Amino acid sequence: MAAASSLHVAAPAATPRVGSAGPKSASGTARSVRVARSGAAVRPGGRLVACAAVAVTKADAPASEAASKSEGHEVLLFEALREGLMEEMQADPTVCVFGEDVGHYGGSYKVTKGLADMFGDLRVLDTPIAENSFTGMGVGAGMKGLRPVVEGMNMGFLLLAYNQISNNCGMLHYTSGGQFKIPLVIRGPGGVGRQLGAEHSQRLESYFQSIPGLQMVACSTPYNAKGLMKAAIRSENPVVLFEHVLLYNLKEKIPDEEYTLCLEEAEMVRPGEHVTILTYSRMRYHVMQAAKTLVNKGYDPEVIDIRSLKPFDLHTIGNSIKKTHRVLIVEECMRTGGIGASLRSAIIDNFWDYLDAPIMCLSSQDVPTPYAATLEDATVVQPAQIVAAVEQICQ
Repeated sequence: MAAASSLHVAAPAATPRVGSAGPKSASGTARSVRVARSGAAVRPGGRLVACAAVAVTKADAPASEAASKSEGHEVLLFEALREGLMEEMQADPTVCVFGEDVGHYGGSYKVTKGLADMFGDLRVLDTPIAENSFTGMGVGAGMKGLRPVVEGMNMGFLLLAYNQISNNCGMLHYTSGGQFKIPLVIRGPGGVGRQLGAEHSQRLESYFQSIPGLQMVACSTPYNAKGLMKAAIRSENPVVLFEHVLLYNLKEKIPDEEYTLCLEEAEMVRPGEHVTILTYSRMRYHVMQAAKTLVNKGYDPEVIDIRSLKPFDLHTIGNSIKKTHRVLIVEECMRTGGIGASLRSAIIDNFWDYLDAPIMCLSSQDVPTPYAATLEDATVVQPAQIVAAVEQICQ
């Protein structure tokens, strides 16, 4: 599937330079795409390029259930991110990290813990509190042959670097006539946490989705967090990796062998027949909680974690809609101008004839996130609202 017009596909690279309808109860088989070492191609520079491979897992289970039945190791989500980053830094000396407190402190959520001791202070560089400066430095480093990973201590702070993200890293490949590549990863915690206040509860996917040349992915499990991190670092395009602040301590067993995931593919979390529920990040867990109630009520929802926020995996989404003919979008993003609004537009443009009911979208309220816990919960979609929406769609 093609990404935005200024994105470009990976080309052989030189050797890396060294640098620092009626309800019923039914269940099927969930599918999860993962790329293993055996299905990878090697570039002249010695780096791996992802090729497609499919692993089949059990219904109503996390995507990495198959790994838990074989050899593997259990990690928290933030540890999976660190593991992916460390492996890429070991494999490629051009991979480096910039950000506030990413060095010996280990990052605000410990994603970079221990990396400064392993790779040195120049490859894991602590920066001043100046998001526009170190994001711009990441763009420049990418132009000169490095593969920077820029951490925003909180994604809301990256609004200070909006110019660098939009006018620089998103467009320079195009505006330079292809002379420069920007293999840059921008990552960090975001989303509504636990009483973090309005400024620390931002969901920037709605801000960044319109920037040409930028890819966006959102991780939701330790398994896909590591796979997406590695794939984003290997990409020749600038990628924003969204991590939810409440998911860092999720625990899951992941494979011991190396793997990556496709940056443009959704994940089938739960197959079903009655309604397609499209979601991502933290809302995946609210949806799966609601799915248990819906099954008890006789409904059979199909749950898809879209993962790729830009571009959308319309192949997976479309195949589901052609089967269920009903769509519910559940997001934590704002309702106005959010991911759900763009996704609904894409579905109407491409799959209108397959719909038997209006598309419903459950989003956060268009208000600053309150500090008070009860008010904070009221602004975010809850499982009971998802159940009610499915019942309405399937009438």
